[in-house]
Amino acid sequence: LDDPRIAEVQIGLVGAPWDSGTTNRPGPRHGPRQLRDLSTMIRAENGATGVRPFEMINCADIGDVAPNPADVQDSLRRFSEFYAKVKQKGIVPLTGGGDHLCSLPILRGLASDAPVGMIHFDSHTDLFHSYFDGCMYTHGTPFRRAVEEGLLDPKRVVQIGIRGTTYDREDRDFADSVGIRVIPIEEFFKRGLEDVMAEAREIVGDKPTYISYDIDFVDPAFAPGTGTPEIGGPNSFQALQVVRELEGVNIIGADLVEVSPPFDASGGTAWLGVSIMFELLCVMAGSLTRSHERF
Repeated sequence: LDDPRIAEVQIGLVGAPWDSGTTNRPGPRHGPRQLRDLSTMIRAENGATGVRPFEMINCADIGDVAPNPADVQDSLRRFSEFYAKVKQKGIVPLTGGGDHLCSLPILRGLASDAPVGMIHFDSHTDLFHSYFDGCMYTHGTPFRRAVEEGLLDPKRVVQIGIRGTTYDREDRDFADSVGIRVIPIEEFFKRGLEDVMAEAREIVGDKPTYISYDIDFVDPAFAPGTGTPEIGGPNSFQALQVVRELEGVNIIGADLVEVSPPFDASGGTAWLGVSIMFELLCVMAGSLTRSHERF
């Protein structure tokens, strides 16, 4: 971030090679490397929307955040400081994870001034108070901490695709108590993708919004390479389409997390993951262009 050319960057691609928050199958620390490998097949133009993001904005890979694999708190601090610098330099980050705990320090760096909204694609809410008798920082707790720390405005948060077996309803009870909108997968399929995404856009409005996308939002038939898969999710086309429906959202940053190469023998999960990141880049480029046109 000290390179003088960094001033030219508008959207920065960041790797978050860290999975110390994982509570099931580890491996997402290797996700950024595999996502970059598969990105060699990404071309210049979005075949569905016609968007050519690399011509709309200056985009650069600004490297990985260096974690401390032996110390969760030190890693959280390192990530928060990195993203605070990214924000200071006027760069909108698009992050490849890493487990979902990565989102907490990203939000600490980006939302230190005021809480932001969030559209969250996942099969889990990640709103639990703690794991394993008091462990407060896991990939199942980041958004509980983010609400408690005033980083997220819960009334501008929507979580889409939630499903699977659970320990209890503590996370859902918390969501109800603070006004987070949870859309289970059954409602997603019953109402249809376009209707659900129209509601998501209405919830966040035109204020600053973060996008967090866990690859386990997608059915494991299409994305098996992840630590905590849940059956009964969207297919790979729907995985892309929900991102295209973010058009018009005021996006201040986004992540794609939980790609786990040890469980991705074919590389297909990472290929889907980086394809989702390209779709995110396209809508982020549009959001950034519109914000510049307003000033």
